[in-house]
Amino acid sequence: MTSEHPRHLAATLRRRDWLISAWPWRALAYLVTTVPIAGVLTVGLLVIGAPLLAATNALRQHGRPPSIPLMLFLAVGSLTLVALAPLASVPVAAVERWRLGLVDGRPLPASPWPGLVARYRSAAGWREVAYLFWLGGAVPVAYWTFLVLVLLDLGMVTSPWLAGDADPVVIWRPIETTGEAVPYAIVGVLLLPVLCYAAGLLAAVQAAVARWALTSPVDAAALREVARSRTRLVGAYEAERRRIERDLHDGAQPRLTSLTLQLGLARLDVPEDSPAARPLAVAHDQARGLMVMLRQLVHGIRPQSLTDLGLADAVREVADASPVAVAVHAEIDADLPEIVETTAYFVVSEALGNVARHAGATRADVRLTRAGGDLVVEVSDDGRGGADPARGTGLTGLADRVAAADGRLLLASPPGGPTLVRVELPCRR
Repeated sequence: MTSEHPRHLAATLRRRDWLISAWPWRALAYLVTTVPIAGVLTVGLLVIGAPLLAATNALRQHGRPPSIPLMLFLAVGSLTLVALAPLASVPVAAVERWRLGLVDGRPLPASPWPGLVARYRSAAGWREVAYLFWLGGAVPVAYWTFLVLVLLDLGMVTSPWLAGDADPVVIWRPIETTGEAVPYAIVGVLLLPVLCYAAGLLAAVQAAVARWALTSPVDAAALREVARSRTRLVGAYEAERRRIERDLHDGAQPRLTSLTLQLGLARLDVPEDSPAARPLAVAHDQARGLMVMLRQLVHGIRPQSLTDLGLADAVREVADASPVAVAVHAEIDADLPEIVETTAYFVVSEALGNVARHAGATRADVRLTRAGGDLVVEVSDDGRGGADPARGTGLTGLADRVAAADGRLLLASPPGGPTLVRVELPCRR
């Protein structure tokens, strides 16, 4: 649910304007530039594959093993191929990463050289070797099949001009006259868009295999440790926030309130024409300003209404204070983790603030629901749309806050509206 254009070929194939976009030409460029690379790899594989196939056929047909020189050639050739494959795959993988940008705009990190020994021991190196064999073995077969279909279709399209020669044109059956060829030509013209989509699909499949093979596998143990570390950091952060809130609310705020009260009583006892009246009034006003500021700081850490009323009623309180008419629909229970409640509250507060400041909307809707193990928060409005995190409307900070709670934020805001902000927060304890 984003307003971005698709960045890779597989996603663009579902668009209605695919044939008139630049993507068919990008797919064609990707297919054409594959031919010389796959051709060289195919020749290299045939040097070993052809004698091996001949030896296999001889053993199957005549029941005797191949000659000793042929066996030595196959053994040495196979070992050499396996030994050189991790090294030969390095430049090919680098070229393939660069070519992948023709049909896939998503970044693909380069694989740094890990060292000669590590190259033979790493899973990433052997994945690139597997891609090398796939590129030199399976891809040519698919390309030849597609080329036969293209030539067959071109033969159908041009059959009315070729049917007048002395020799008949053969497609499925001999065609001797132009009248017999016209239906074939019509079918051939109708199949041209199908071939364009088939070329796009072929390029998309090849690009998907390339992305899978050229992406370094994730270290699962390291990823789990990062997730656990992140959970510990978020938990420690929330505990520190609660401690600061408690210290401010129970310690500093009552003392500041008492100080303000004492300054107010002192102002009543000091005559207005006294030299101390003016400084005392200034001190009293500053103390009251500090009280307001401290109250806002405490509210910014964890709103007291969220603690007293719960998430649903606290959100209704925010909606009532909004200058835009807001309808709140809450279908949630009270058993939510504290970090989820706090994050959801600030999501609604920030989103409604954006609606009031930037959307030009007349009404908004807030929906709180449970979907499986997640809390789903949706804020929609009927404003002008076009919300863009790059323009500094607070969406980037909101996404960071959601990510800290292990959630995700989705945005749909086409120009002209409406705008929908959807946040999914896991409720694991």
